[in-house]
Amino acid sequence: MDDGAKKEQYRRALDVAHRRALEWLDSLPDRPVRPELDVDGVLARLDRVLPEAGSAPDAVVEELAAAAEPGLMAMGSPRFYGFVIGGTYPAALAADWLVSAWDQNTGSRQPTPATAAVEEVAGAWLLDVLGLPAESGVGFVTGATAANLACLVVARDAVLRRAGADPTAGLRRAPDIRFLAGDAVHTSLVLAGRIAGLGAPVTVGADGQGRIDVGGLERALAGGEGPAIVALQAGDVHSGAFDDFAAAVTVAHRAGAWVHVDGAFGLWAAASPRLQHLTRGLAEADSWATDAHKTLNVPYDCGVAIVRDESSMVAALGAHAAYLPAVASISDPYDRVPELSRRARGVPVWAALRALGRQGVVGLVDGLADAATALAAGFEEVPGLEVLNGVAFTQVCLASRDDAATAELGEWLRAEGTVWASSSTWRGRTVVRFAVSNHGTDEDAVRRTVDAVARGATAVGIRG
Repeated sequence: MDDGAKKEQYRRALDVAHRRALEWLDSLPDRPVRPELDVDGVLARLDRVLPEAGSAPDAVVEELAAAAEPGLMAMGSPRFYGFVIGGTYPAALAADWLVSAWDQNTGSRQPTPATAAVEEVAGAWLLDVLGLPAESGVGFVTGATAANLACLVVARDAVLRRAGADPTAGLRRAPDIRFLAGDAVHTSLVLAGRIAGLGAPVTVGADGQGRIDVGGLERALAGGEGPAIVALQAGDVHSGAFDDFAAAVTVAHRAGAWVHVDGAFGLWAAASPRLQHLTRGLAEADSWATDAHKTLNVPYDCGVAIVRDESSMVAALGAHAAYLPAVASISDPYDRVPELSRRARGVPVWAALRALGRQGVVGLVDGLADAATALAAGFEEVPGLEVLNGVAFTQVCLASRDDAATAELGEWLRAEGTVWASSSTWRGRTVVRFAVSNHGTDEDAVRRTVDAVARGATAVGIRG
């Protein structure tokens, strides 16, 4: 095949992808949020035997889109409230297309200077807008779980070095590390701790909204000895509440512990002058994890691991091999993440921040919080329903007096399709949890959501 024919194949395939992508995006405001087909339904639309002969690239893309679309969740809908998943800003989506077209393995500054430079700027902008130390190391990983893992590995090695141990020798000969967290610690942090060899965290208590019990933390630290890591939380997954960072960080540092903050969606409150009181003291921690595809609304996948002491990050995660290029004393992108090969995840972050500017980020964060407040107010007007959490940020937990009826309401909403919200259990109650994460969740989306909840409550027999 000559070069002209290859170029034509790319053009035709990308033309189909462009058309089908725009059709999908155009459908989001009005299509049902739920998928029309389940996995078996989509499998029935796919040819499950690998054909002997291939097909034209544009035909393959058309076949894929046609088969998959009925099984797609409209996660980009302004009425999707499940799992704390944001939408996608136009500049971030377009930049992500370029990332795929450029196909740069963004590990080293030497072979991929363009994407490494863009990510360096994106990292500096993130630190600036979040009010974190400018000297911190920033790594772009797959999501919040990977970001928590990267930070906990750095924390693990750092506290072992402080204790006089060599982390490169493994954990069998190392002193035990105390890993502490509040009772409402998120499962992603628990998983990250297990993978990092820390085990499940010892929980020290929490208040009714999920904020860590600082007194319990102080007692736990005083009751033991040796290296310690304390995990705090910016944004409880049910209530949206924030730990008392100023008090907890002071207590932890006084005991010589490393402090890590899981801020998958809540770290962004630090960008808003109106909401910064929620994060007072957060910048004094040692590491932070967040997820740009949540609050910042960039495409999957894009977690961010941030460590105050970049040298500790490089010592724990840095890659060293004879075939890898060395660039003076400046760390490479792969020195700040637990992987050598990866796409340029930071490029869509740069694009989103460049398109929004500082005031746009403030507007985004405040807008999400405002939408959550408006939802809560609307739900409170529906007879028989109550909001169980104090709406501190972007989470709203809705319930009726009867758990079975609440569960039925959640199922009705997801089947009806106007909205999609997760069912969960919180403080011993069945709830329907609305996580406001999409920049498009405006007054109309709020109105349609409240209307759907009211219709659902009537349909399942919830009364005042």
